[in-house]
Amino acid sequence: MKALITSGGHGTRLRPITHTQNKHLIPIANKPILHYALEYVRDAGITEVGIVTNGHWVNGKLVPLPEVPEALGDGSRWGLHLTYIPQEAPLGLGHVVRIARDFIGNEPFVFYLGDNMVVGGIRRFVEEFERTQPDCLLTLARVKDPERFGVPELDGDRILRIEEKPRHPKSQYAVAGIYLYQPCIFEAVENLTPSARNEYEISDAHQYLLDHGFRVSYVEITGWWKDTGKPLDLLEANRLVLEHLEPTIEGEVDADSNLFGPVTVQRGAQILNSNIRGPAIIGEETVIQDSYIGPFTSIYHHCRVWRSEIEYSIVLENCQILDVAQRIEASLLGKDVEIRRAHDKPRVHRFMLSDQSRVEIV
Repeated sequence: MKALITSGGHGTRLRPITHTQNKHLIPIANKPILHYALEYVRDAGITEVGIVTNGHWVNGKLVPLPEVPEALGDGSRWGLHLTYIPQEAPLGLGHVVRIARDFIGNEPFVFYLGDNMVVGGIRRFVEEFERTQPDCLLTLARVKDPERFGVPELDGDRILRIEEKPRHPKSQYAVAGIYLYQPCIFEAVENLTPSARNEYEISDAHQYLLDHGFRVSYVEITGWWKDTGKPLDLLEANRLVLEHLEPTIEGEVDADSNLFGPVTVQRGAQILNSNIRGPAIIGEETVIQDSYIGPFTSIYHHCRVWRSEIEYSIVLENCQILDVAQRIEASLLGKDVEIRRAHDKPRVHRFMLSDQSRVEIV
């Protein structure tokens, strides 16, 4: 069995961070989202992995944009062999499967959306697929907003039909971003036509299989599953991962600091005269001084927090939070962001924000 993982798209719902950062490389609990996907397929016993990523034309040849290949390399650090498959434009998940046909060949495969996270990984789904041998095995998750996803109409343990982003969902289930296929899926994607949003919908491919007598089964995800497509989804995924993170102290925690609950302090980090209430993680070479870090907070590498408070947030690389009077919470700070209290007169708010930024003022 092989694996096919997505890492492309434009991440429009996570702008402005994704103007300069591939959304699949945003860290959750200080580890890029794609790393979790690679660990999941490795732990399921799969070693041959195709990574579909954004492409561009160079000398008449479509090649991957360098960001993801540079971040992941050849996959050897995970015991995997990675093949990069460039996609010219985000034309839908059906198109992703179609362009991967040469890589997959005539083997069964797991198709994993690289911005999804699921507790416990995917091994149990692979084992169910191998045990029952359907043509297609879908994973379903009960959600509050099924209209955001492909939605199945069910009759007992049978899937009757699947509709992509319906206005009036026929169930409270979403088709989660983990699919297992026999090679017959290529017949389905080759027969797709673009939808109203000009994409080749994977839900239409699943409906093709149902309409043509192929066996489509499903398993329900009973733990948590997150599609990290929106800022609040990222924060919630970060919370869920931190709850299960094994705490370790590799950096320095001085005698004037207190750690409460599970806290990870990574190599080279310094905690000085500060209180940290876990679950939380402090990244490499980050300095926390005279500050409070609250639960469900991830602060990435080479950051500085001084005389400030922050909780339930994700802070990316090289950020500085300096002498901020009001506690920061439920926030997502991109790379190289600086928030500081101004001391000059007159007392004003002063901003330098990129397109599609969001700020709340008290």
